[in-house]
Amino acid sequence: MRWESHVSGAGSMIGFLEFDIVGLFDNLPRDLLMKAVQRHTDCAWILLYLERWLTAPVQMPDGSKVERTSGTAQGGVVSPVLSNLFLHYAFDKWMQLHYPSMPWCRYADDGLVHCKREQQAKEMLEVLTKRFAECGLQLHPGKTRIVYCKDNKRRKKYSHTSFDFLGYTFRPREVMNSRSNKLFTGFSPAVSNKAKQSMREKTRQCKWHLRSDLSLEDIADQFNPVIQGWINYYGRYGKTALIPVGKHFNTVLVKWAMRKYKKLRTSFVDAAHYIEQTAKHNPKLFAHWSAGMKNVFIT
Repeated sequence: MRWESHVSGAGSMIGFLEFDIVGLFDNLPRDLLMKAVQRHTDCAWILLYLERWLTAPVQMPDGSKVERTSGTAQGGVVSPVLSNLFLHYAFDKWMQLHYPSMPWCRYADDGLVHCKREQQAKEMLEVLTKRFAECGLQLHPGKTRIVYCKDNKRRKKYSHTSFDFLGYTFRPREVMNSRSNKLFTGFSPAVSNKAKQSMREKTRQCKWHLRSDLSLEDIADQFNPVIQGWINYYGRYGKTALIPVGKHFNTVLVKWAMRKYKKLRTSFVDAAHYIEQTAKHNPKLFAHWSAGMKNVFIT
């Protein structure tokens, strides 16, 4: 099976090679890493202390020491900088040099290469597997795959038709044509389930439903910057996918009201009505209410 483009224009992309690197921090070759660092500084002190830091043994809880022969320390403040610098030469600059016409994007050890045909994606998989092996790294066999951008015009069956990247899930979705106001299936992004779960977990950790010492205004002052940040980032595409997060926080506010006011303590419905009325009269109190999520409740 080949991927044939149904979209006019030579620049149309119909598939992705999604890749992930196995244990990037643990497997960085130190000689190549230091070579990359030396392209940016010749300061002897920086090079000396960096090499000492890379080779320092790890002390275990029982006091024993484990020698490190490769990689950079997990959790080390400079490790993300070093790994990104390494991949800048191992992947970014290499792609620009050898495949200048092929679009790609990378964040840390996750990346995407845009492809026009299935055969092109398979060839790129072989090429990148070899390239990373030359750099002492290995592509993750379970997280590296070819993804078909299935939509209204590309309707063939394929094993993988979605992928997650930077907190978004890209997959076939029903979207509205802005010109004809008709629905069609497009390959588009929206907040991922993993990101939504993370946001709900952040809300649970704050335990707002137990803070009867606070007013709604106090909660809004403290948590609105977080909510607004979620909306600014994850609401850029497919904002309606954030509704479950807004619904979850509204439910937390209902539980807060039940704990705050004795007359609402035994009735979830009455507490929900109280929060609904508050949202109606003060729709800008919470950032997600301002974004249109004020009327999303369980009741």
